Amino acid sequence: MTTLTQNDIEIAARAADHFTRLYYSTYDSDTRVEDLPNFYRPTSALTWNGTPYQGPEGVKQLLSSQPPSLLVTVSGNVTHGKGPSGNPPSTPAKSIDGQPRVFSQTFMLAPDPNAPRAAPGEVAKYYVNADAMRFVG
Repeated sequence: MTTLTQNDIEIAARAADHFTRLYYSTYDSDTRVEDLPNFYRPTSALTWNGTPYQGPEGVKQLLSSQPPSLLVTVSGNVTHGKGPSGNPPSTPAKSIDGQPRVFSQTFMLAPDPNAPRAAPGEVAKYYVNADAMRFVG
C-alpha cells in the first residue's frame, strides 16, 4: 500500500488544476480542432453522448462535427410551494413538501441555426441541446 504525503496531494492537485486550465483553454481556442487531439494517444478513448471515439483522429472527427456550444452549470436551493410555514399542520415533520432542496442543473447550449444572425457585440442565439437536473439534497 502506498502512503501519500501532504506534498504528494498538493502536487497532484496542482497538476490537475494545470491540466484542466490548459485543456479547457485549448478547447475554447479557435484552433481546438487541430490542438485538442494532441492531448490524446492512439489508445485513448472518448465517449460523447454514448458514442465512442478512438485516439486523436476520433477526437478530431468529433470536434469537426460539433458546433460551438456552451456548458452552463447551475446549483442552488429551490422551495416548491409556500415553504414549511405554508404546509398544513398534518404534514409530517420530515416531509420534503415545501422544504428547500439543493439542486444541480447543467445545460448544453448550442447555436440556433434558425435564429437571426447576432449583430457585433450582441449575444449569440442558443437553444437547450441537453438539460440534466438533479436534486442533491
